[in-house]
Amino acid sequence: MATARFPGKSVDVAAVNWTPPALGRPLCVNGTPWILYLLEECVDNVWEYCSVVIGLISMFCFLLSTLPQVYEAYRNGKVEEAMSFGFLFFLFSGDLTSFAGCYLTSQLPIQIVTVVFYIFTDLILISQFLYYKIKNSSSRKSPVLKWLCFMWCSAATLVLLALPKLIIDNSVSLDTQSPTTSKSVEITGYICGYLASIFYLCSRFPQLYKNFQRQSTEGTSYLLFALAMMGNGTYGLSVIVVLPALRGSKQTFIIKHLAWLIGSLGVLILDFFVTAQFVMYRKNNSAKSSMLLRVPEVEPLLCEEEELSLL
Repeated sequence: MATARFPGKSVDVAAVNWTPPALGRPLCVNGTPWILYLLEECVDNVWEYCSVVIGLISMFCFLLSTLPQVYEAYRNGKVEEAMSFGFLFFLFSGDLTSFAGCYLTSQLPIQIVTVVFYIFTDLILISQFLYYKIKNSSSRKSPVLKWLCFMWCSAATLVLLALPKLIIDNSVSLDTQSPTTSKSVEITGYICGYLASIFYLCSRFPQLYKNFQRQSTEGTSYLLFALAMMGNGTYGLSVIVVLPALRGSKQTFIIKHLAWLIGSLGVLILDFFVTAQFVMYRKNNSAKSSMLLRVPEVEPLLCEEEELSLL
């Protein structure tokens, strides 16, 4: 089972282990019903079952990963000071190429819907970044800016709600192509997978540099990176767990998943460095917070001193 953020060919296991049924016999006799209904996979052994469950946990972690940062940016209002635009740009580029890989390699509908959700959350983060950057750099409050941001988010939501249905309907045409064309399209999809992995790896370096430059991680949510670490770790585990169940070539299976394994494990390692920054700069964050809390306490004392001087 593969996540949409690092999509492998999730139907490979079923394709390798599948044998043509006898005439009049159901396609998946001993398979798990809910997996067959939700993911269209025939899972009939414990290894494949564990792989699917771990893969779903990975997908769920990725679905939730950007939401804490969206809330943190809304609460803090200084996202342009905390987040690196390079981080957001490479993350968005990775999701776009990952989406292209999903489409060209005919991934499952649930994966296409999931990667569209990733793109949507990326657009929200980028919109927040640009909104607060313009707002904080301007000396006047502009209601037009709020309306433009609201209209942009509404339009993006409507487009992204309709997009999965259109893509799933059009993906049928990819399956009816000639074998030569279908093979070239699939190769292009896997190339997009390698590009997505490169973009995901590149996304961490601008944020690492930003944190180092500020000597602080204030304004960024650690849950963003913690959930990403859980998602990447469980994705790699879901690929490894299914290996004992393969009756075909394990080498071919690994090669098909290699791009996303490199990306997921590489990002996992880089996120450990981000975690180290959160630990090292924790004192700086607490010092800044305590200074902000002390400011309101000083102002009344100054007012009292001024009143006494006047008397």
